[in-house]
Amino acid sequence: MKYYKINIAGLDRELPLCPLNDDLYIAGFVMFGDVEITVKCAEELLSRAPEFDVIVTAESKGIPLAFEMARQSGKPYVVLRKQHKLYMVDTIVADVKSITTASPQVLCIGALEAETIKGKRVLVVDDVVSTGGSLVAIETLVNQVGGEIVSRMTVLAEGDATKRDDLVYLEKLYLFTPDGEPIID
Repeated sequence: MKYYKINIAGLDRELPLCPLNDDLYIAGFVMFGDVEITVKCAEELLSRAPEFDVIVTAESKGIPLAFEMARQSGKPYVVLRKQHKLYMVDTIVADVKSITTASPQVLCIGALEAETIKGKRVLVVDDVVSTGGSLVAIETLVNQVGGEIVSRMTVLAEGDATKRDDLVYLEKLYLFTPDGEPIID
């Protein structure tokens, strides 16, 4: 397996290169289990965040980051779920198109979670943004329930996401050839 070395929030990591298809590889960044990187990334993103009332992320890889940002800031966080759960009442659903998921997905929010967002300044966070498909679904739900998005933040921006002027990110993440060479645009 090939790896890509990257420094994120002052910490060095080696990310495994994973095939997206025959011609394109992505570097796998997973915060689960890496407390050190989660804490440092949350700290760095919060230092760049505008005033906000609530943090919103999508299930599942953004959860550690959202939790740690909530812990450090003392603000609540909401996780948009990938399917309706029995405890969710009056569920609202949005479609998701993600580069890392082969089949179509949805994001859901229930009425109780929606109340946490309604009328609030929302900080949208995720671990990696590439195509922005997950962000579109998150934004759709936040807007439907009456939240005001004040910033979109991610640890790593990949591909076209690096060109967005509405996205705060810590580091650029390249796409890769099957030989492990970064595709630099």
